[in-house]
Amino acid sequence: MAAPRPGSAEPWRDPGAEPFLQIEGLTKRFGDFVALDRVDLSIWRGEFFALLGGSGSGKSTLLRCLAGLIEPDAGRILLDGQDMAQVPPYRRPVNMMFQSYALFPHMDVARNIGFGLRQEGASRAVIRDRVAEMLALVRMEGFGARRPDELSGGQRARVALARALAKRPKLLLLDEPLSALDKNLREATQFELVNIQERTGTTFVIVTHDQEEAMTMATRLAVMDRGTLAQVGTPGEVYEFPNSRFTAEFLGTANILEGVVEALTPAGARIGSSEYDFDILSEGEPPKPLGSRVFVAIRPERMRIERAQEGADFGDNRVVGRVRDIAYFGDFFVYYVVLEGGKELRVSQPNLRRITERPVDWDDLVAVSWAPEASVVLPE
Repeated sequence: MAAPRPGSAEPWRDPGAEPFLQIEGLTKRFGDFVALDRVDLSIWRGEFFALLGGSGSGKSTLLRCLAGLIEPDAGRILLDGQDMAQVPPYRRPVNMMFQSYALFPHMDVARNIGFGLRQEGASRAVIRDRVAEMLALVRMEGFGARRPDELSGGQRARVALARALAKRPKLLLLDEPLSALDKNLREATQFELVNIQERTGTTFVIVTHDQEEAMTMATRLAVMDRGTLAQVGTPGEVYEFPNSRFTAEFLGTANILEGVVEALTPAGARIGSSEYDFDILSEGEPPKPLGSRVFVAIRPERMRIERAQEGADFGDNRVVGRVRDIAYFGDFFVYYVVLEGGKELRVSQPNLRRITERPVDWDDLVAVSWAPEASVVLPE
């Protein structure tokens, strides 16, 4: 998860700040299918904003509306105070980096980067200087004479980014730009993209289905679901304080327990489990009144696991089950614990010992517990 950068501004918290990109009531239908359903969204200048969602959530449709490649049925898009409704795609101060990179195979790197400038009629001197600037920006000096098929996947991604930035757009749209790269290269390129965005100050909007990618790069993100914005916030806010069961389960992994709000205490709430004979303690006031049925999300890494004795019972924020499976990821383990009645919990623990010294093994009877602050009571 991306940590806040030193000195980073958060203009979205300033009620007097003007959004750089304002989307109001944006709606798009394809026949009977509603791809965007009255979407309202504000993005500030210099943000690295991520649209995150599954297939059919509307994220790519929204990106194409911003680019002018799709005309919305209703609503409007304001960019730097200008209504984009009557501005054709080629006149918008917007550029796009496509998933396929769309590099011209018959052109070398330098001509690919300068293509948009040539289309605009820029002078040779301007093109030469701008291409050199972009090559330095993406750390590819000396590659100008190469063809795209002589480059690695990561290098092609950098060339596509340099070409998209060469015209100095006010807004850069990125459509799944790293999906073709292998895991290690993708992770390295994510940080390069962030550094380039910070150096140029250009507002980036990226579409991705990769949760880790969005959380690593974005200053804020929007989780999309069926053409609507399920939740908007910083990666930390959305992960730590999901506003619904959908968001909790979509972003990362969450164990979901069902219960009824039975009591309010000075420290928080007591929620009686609907499935088992134990209580869930949480901090703060729950979003629903006493007697309401609620869902509680607990992240796997916030849980503790230890061997239990036969006859061990449930308690406040404590359940007993048997280890069905263990997944080894090198730096951490994931334990799949089945409770009596069949419900399964996922518990992740850092790997602090050798694998032969694992404290919990297959088929062990275990107790899983967590602190009240780990219980996130969901509004819906």
